[in-house]
Amino acid sequence: MNGRIVEDPDLWVDFDRDRILFDGKPLESRQRVYILLYKPTGYITTYKDPEGRPTVYDLIADVETFVSPAGRLDLDTSGLLILTNDTRFAEQLTNPDHKIAKTYLVKCSTLLADEGLEKLRAGVELSDGPTRPAVVRRVRDSGKYSHIEIRISEGRNRQVRRMIEAVDSKVLKLVRTAIGPIEIAGLKIGQWRPLTEREIASLCRPFTRK
Repeated sequence: MNGRIVEDPDLWVDFDRDRILFDGKPLESRQRVYILLYKPTGYITTYKDPEGRPTVYDLIADVETFVSPAGRLDLDTSGLLILTNDTRFAEQLTNPDHKIAKTYLVKCSTLLADEGLEKLRAGVELSDGPTRPAVVRRVRDSGKYSHIEIRISEGRNRQVRRMIEAVDSKVLKLVRTAIGPIEIAGLKIGQWRPLTEREIASLCRPFTRK
């Protein structure tokens, strides 16, 4: 890089100023790819699994370039997952400082009282600190279960599940229905589609892709 050999994988690179060669040839930028996948339960988001479980890459085998998930969904969580080869865009989605909201539908193992919903709205205490206030809406109660919609702007490990446990219930079913303004409507489970330019732009604010 810039006339010297660099062996530090953590070295910060400024793509606007640094000149990078590989085997004496300049690196060529790849076409940026952005796809939206409706991940089913039972699929993991890593490329390979030593236990032989199916991965999301089995569902996007016809994508012609390698893409990585911008964030994760648990094995037992379904819903929207964005995959891309644009690292800046992925950082925008996953960095909690940017506060990109994620919306989930939750089936709880109990009937949640209004008091429990208010606690979620105010923020609950978890083992790694208090959560930010969430936007919470009761969808319906059926039998002994509450179905709620919750929107959070963080991405902690199993955060929604732990938040529900903090109000003395458990998650029976969890579906991510939206990432920012991008919603699940029109996409069937297990299928993917490219993001539109308008959708990409809606997620890129306030930074500008180069």
